[in-house]
Amino acid sequence: MTTARPFLMFQQGNAQAALELYFDTFPDSRMVHVEHWEPGEPGPAGTIKVATFTLCGREYLCSDSPMTHDFDFTPSISIYVDMDSLAELERVFGILSEGGEVLMPLDDYGFSQRFGWVNDRFGVSWQLNLPAG
Repeated sequence: MTTARPFLMFQQGNAQAALELYFDTFPDSRMVHVEHWEPGEPGPAGTIKVATFTLCGREYLCSDSPMTHDFDFTPSISIYVDMDSLAELERVFGILSEGGEVLMPLDDYGFSQRFGWVNDRFGVSWQLNLPAG
C-alpha cells in the first residue's frame, strides 16, 4: 500500500531534543522506531539516522542530516493542530514559542475561537487552533 507521511529533517543534531519536547507537549505522542548513526557512518554517532514517531496519534518521520544545508524549515509547511480547550492551546503555544518566533499571536482571527502560529526553537512551524464551538 502506498503511504505518505510528513518528514522533518533536523540539522546540528537537534532531532532528539525536538522529539523530547514534542512528546512532553502533545498527547498520544511517542517514538515508534529509531535508528542512530553509528561510528564511521556519515552522521555524528548517536544522532538520529531515521525515526518513526507519532504526534497526536499521527505518524511522522525525522532524521538528523549528516550534512549542513543552506536551507532549513520554513513556515510555508507547518503542523496544524486543533486543540481541545483554550487552556491546552495556551499551554502548548507557550511551550512551543519559548526560544522560538511568534508569527501570529494567540487571537480571534474570525475563523475559529483562537488561533496562533509559531516557529519553535528548532525552526518547525506550528499552527495551533481552537476550533469554533
